Amino acid sequence: MLTEQQRRELDWEKTDGLMPAIVQHAVSGEVLMLGYMNPQALDKTIESGHVTFFSRTKQRLWTKGETSGHVLNVVSIAPDCDNDT
Repeated sequence: MLTEQQRRELDWEKTDGLMPAIVQHAVSGEVLMLGYMNPQALDKTIESGHVTFFSRTKQRLWTKGETSGHVLNVVSIAPDCDNDT
């Protein structure tokens, strides 16, 4: 998971409060999904262990699988080198 220092260094201002979040399969590296997170979505993802995005269309937090049951379990979280993804 992210360290506290990594969380503090995330550049939410650069991305107007919504950061692209790329979800990959932990073993194969296959990209499963691209969504957007705000700080609250990231917090909920870390706390629950399930990927939570901010839905730009619904303007609310959305946990992948909340209606279908097909959740995405978090294995690790890593920022890119610019701290904006």
